Amino acid sequence: MHYLLLPAFSFFIGIMVGLTGIGGASLITPMLIFVFQVPPSVAVSSDVVAATLMKLVGSVKHWQQQTLDTEIVKWLAMGSVSGSLVGVGILHLIRRSGEYNLDHILLRLLGIMILLVTFLALIQLLFMSFFPNFNLPELPKLDITTNRGRFLTITIGAILGCFVGLTSVSSGSMFALVLIGFFRLDARKLVGTDIAQAAILLLFTSLGHLTLGTVDWSLVLPIWLGSVPGVLLGAKICQIAPQRPLRFIVYAILMIVSWKLVAPV
Repeated sequence: MHYLLLPAFSFFIGIMVGLTGIGGASLITPMLIFVFQVPPSVAVSSDVVAATLMKLVGSVKHWQQQTLDTEIVKWLAMGSVSGSLVGVGILHLIRRSGEYNLDHILLRLLGIMILLVTFLALIQLLFMSFFPNFNLPELPKLDITTNRGRFLTITIGAILGCFVGLTSVSSGSMFALVLIGFFRLDARKLVGTDIAQAAILLLFTSLGHLTLGTVDWSLVLPIWLGSVPGVLLGAKICQIAPQRPLRFIVYAILMIVSWKLVAPV
């Protein structure tokens, strides 16, 4: 049955991603857990592999258009890839120890990560909507031409990459906030840099999850089948659809989902 329903749900989620730019992992992983009753460990690993293709296709397009900053991508990826592999290593240790329930831990981690990302994005959206003239204190700008800037960039990438390796969530959302806050990237290069960095991160993260043996290709392929055309359609509709009301709706859904993950009945 999921061979029909999963592409349909993934197509709808792909449209939402294309419309709003909100990361697919925050939507697809909970869908696999709640709708299709997939164990969290399998849902996370399968979603990581499924998301990799979309990010790779998008990053190649942006590279061709020269709408990305290759230097920022390089230094962020150095940190995020190593951090994600540490995250996958932690999952290996938890699984081998046998003392803890991996699915139980991942369920909570997923909920916390989605809640954190959604809360930060929602606060940003509220300020943009209702207090457009309010100036928040600016974070220090990182200069990747200096050793200090490179070190801090790698460190930030490693911390966020570890969470991505553990949960599959925030390969795009949290890094986008970093690119805005610490690098002041303009809109033209923000999306491309974010997608390219996420593509490299997810490529290595997916290889790590393949070693866990929790990737289910019967889930990955239908997700690809539905989400890729959905993202393309959503990107087309994005030109005419009202962005802020859509984002509010999606954020509200994510808050409910994350709370259910953190405190399941």
